Amino acid sequence: MNTTIGAEPASNAFWQDHATVLRREAADGIFHGFASLHSGSFSDMVRLVSRMSEGERADMVIEKSGDRQYSPGEILSLARRTDFPG
Repeated sequence: MNTTIGAEPASNAFWQDHATVLRREAADGIFHGFASLHSGSFSDMVRLVSRMSEGERADMVIEKSGDRQYSPGEILSLARRTDFPG
C-alpha cells in the first residue's frame, strides 16, 4: 500500500480532494481563507505549484481539505510519485 508523506492512504480520492494554493505568509494568518490564489483538486494544485520556478514555489503552500498544509519540498515529492495522476 502506498502512502503519502503524512502516511495518508494513496487513492484516487486523495488526489481529488479539494485544495487551495496560498502564499506561505498568509497560510497561518487569521484571514487565510480569503488569501487563496488558486483552488481545485489536490492533484491540479500539486501540478500547478510543482511547475512554478523555484523562487516562486518557495513562497507557496498547498492547503488540502482537512487543514493539512504541504510545503514546497513536500509538493515536489508528491509530483514525483509514481501514482501521481498524469
